[in-house]
Amino acid sequence: MKTCLECAEKIVGREDKKFCSDSCRNAYNNKINKDSTNFMRNVNNKLRKNYRILCELNSEGKSKATRDKMVNKGFDFDFFTNILQTKTGNTYYFLYDQGYRSLDNDYFMLVKKEI
Repeated sequence: MKTCLECAEKIVGREDKKFCSDSCRNAYNNKINKDSTNFMRNVNNKLRKNYRILCELNSEGKSKATRDKMVNKGFDFDFFTNILQTKTGNTYYFLYDQGYRSLDNDYFMLVKKEI
């Protein structure tokens, strides 16, 4: 007799079932996949916010924005997912597929990586 991984109720049905219902399956997976600490949750929220801001400012795939405009929308320059150094010496900071690099006079080049 198999029991549900979430509520330990008896499972009826297919031999390979692990949960008694969709709600138990969802509850179990939500527990496993939730951010384990407030620190992780806060970092992930900042990354998501930065990503949304870049998507909003860079709807065309390539554009420019000022530091003030980005900061006023809530952008935090301390949070990004990776750095790309080009052969020409330019440094791009990326949030997933959205990136930016510093230009003169507090301007930033915003780019989208084709994936």
